[in-house]
Amino acid sequence: MSKQNALVLTHDNLDNIHAKTCHGLLRYTGRYNVIAVVDRKFVGQDAGEVMDGKKLNIPIVRSVEEYYKNGGAPVDCLVIGVATHGGILPDDFLPDITAAINYKCDIVNGLHDYLIDREDIRSLAESNNVKLTDIRKPKSIRDLHFWHGSINKVEASVLAVLGVDCALGKRTTCGMIYEMCNRKGLKTEMIYTGQTGWMQGYKHGFIFDSTLNDFISGEIEHAVVNCDNEEKPDLILLEGQSSLRNPSGPGGSEFLLSGNAKGVILQVAPEREYFEGYEDLKAYLPSTKEEIELIRNYGSEVLAVTLYNQSLEPDAIRQHAKRIEDDIQMPVIIPLDDGVDELYGVIKSYSDGAR
Repeated sequence: MSKQNALVLTHDNLDNIHAKTCHGLLRYTGRYNVIAVVDRKFVGQDAGEVMDGKKLNIPIVRSVEEYYKNGGAPVDCLVIGVATHGGILPDDFLPDITAAINYKCDIVNGLHDYLIDREDIRSLAESNNVKLTDIRKPKSIRDLHFWHGSINKVEASVLAVLGVDCALGKRTTCGMIYEMCNRKGLKTEMIYTGQTGWMQGYKHGFIFDSTLNDFISGEIEHAVVNCDNEEKPDLILLEGQSSLRNPSGPGGSEFLLSGNAKGVILQVAPEREYFEGYEDLKAYLPSTKEEIELIRNYGSEVLAVTLYNQSLEPDAIRQHAKRIEDDIQMPVIIPLDDGVDELYGVIKSYSDGAR
């Protein structure tokens, strides 16, 4: 896949979880070369340093218009780099989208608010011969698959990376495990299940929250079976979505049951008391031990726990890791701080035993 040069739009969000699409592209993408991030709040700074303190030499500009007026090189597309509640496109993104179209840039949109449905944007794109890609536009029913049991013939072992909540880095940890396992010689593939995974260029997957509910199980099965048949991997990783008990989107059981994932890496945000976005409702998160037990009741086993280091100081996150490890008696690691190499032993043992 040849990469396209891209600007990524995040206005005022680059330092928070709403820019998780942009964060994913800054960490890895096989589909785009990120040339600059468009964010009014952090103009002139380095995108990597704003994200997690690690310089990437990717500048932050105020607007698409300013990028071009200051001599920016032509790019192929503008990517909407945020994931908002409800998938609604912020109104203040529209001037940059319009400017990008006028500069002949294609637009890649991962929100539920489809650009193709906006007559003014669609008309402007058509007149500029610009392509609008709404990644979460649902597939036709004729293109969807129902679950029928072929998952049981898959030869690769299947491992799900799940979390106790949404927006806590499951995809990032999954991608890190994918890279680490392949580097160490365990042939591994990753099934993307969200718009960012598609943007990152993983070959197999589907968009979980744009799929008619009757077909989610079948789409998981179809992606895993195709991946197994075409790639012949030792291990297939499933990128989890939301969480088993998130009241706004309880996801996870499909990966365990329909995807036949008997092994799980569980991602935890130790500083969160409530489900993200539902603090006012006092929607309490389950404990790590409770979630491990629930997964066990589904017939799967948690191999290790990974921690999402959102805003905690190093000493604080280490204390959380030690506390959780003592409580659950299994490995607990901090991927963004330490990498995931420590997981290789338990993952390799699981993969060898599951096949």
